Amino acid sequence: MAHTFQVTFDAHAPRKLGRFWAELLGYEEQPPPAGFATWDEALTAFGVPEEERRRDSAYAIVDPAGAGPRIFLQQVPEGKSAKNRVHLDVNVAAELPHDRRRAKVAEVAERAVELGATRVREVDDPKGYAMVMLDPEGNEFCLQ
Repeated sequence: MAHTFQVTFDAHAPRKLGRFWAELLGYEEQPPPAGFATWDEALTAFGVPEEERRRDSAYAIVDPAGAGPRIFLQQVPEGKSAKNRVHLDVNVAAELPHDRRRAKVAEVAERAVELGATRVREVDDPKGYAMVMLDPEGNEFCLQ
């Protein structure tokens, strides 16, 4: 039996970083639980103190089609200090013929930069083509 999973990011500003990833991936903010109009209502009902609700302590995004994993972003006090041991490979051109992949990756990389990402380097080798990027908080990811 396969297990479902979520991807969790430690972040300085979970909402801001979550919005970056939502835009890049075509995700949306996770709706509040059934029976609640807003997350604030739900968190109040669950007994989360008001100071916790007002702080940017957590944020979650989901694939609107339900196919991709949930991404949960949690606030941590420390900044990123080393290279990621795990990173996301965002497949933006896998369905395209090899000769058209570079252009599609470049197009999405430009959009990612507009959203706050940074280009690091291109990788073009026999295994494939990718653009190594950093998200707004310095987490590595690849567009391929």
